[in-house]
Amino acid sequence: QVQPVESGGGLVQAGGSLRLSCAVSGSTFRFNAMAWFRQGPGKQRELVAGINSQGRTKYGDSVKDRFTISRDNARNTMSLQMNSLKPEDTGVYSCAANCGWSTVDGPSACDYWGQGTQVTVSL
Repeated sequence: QVQPVESGGGLVQAGGSLRLSCAVSGSTFRFNAMAWFRQGPGKQRELVAGINSQGRTKYGDSVKDRFTISRDNARNTMSLQMNSLKPEDTGVYSCAANCGWSTVDGPSACDYWGQGTQVTVSL
């Protein structure tokens, strides 16, 4: 059973930084794309960032140049470094694994999801 588990959320002031981590069980981890999604209060879920097995990345427009996604295939982990955080970055951040990948849109149709971790950015 593949189960992503997130960690690293919390409360931070605007302009601050947080680092999220996702640990994934399952031997197929290194072959598949992974991604971070988020859902803010009253908003639809949106892509934050995705990374495929070759290390190619895709970012949501609102986080470009502020967030960095990375993965360690040897440790079956993925991370999201979030800098210059804004109040509008507030939401539940979920790790997704075993995703499809396209050159234009990045990750899609992910099979496995974590329970999510809360990120709150205050003024």
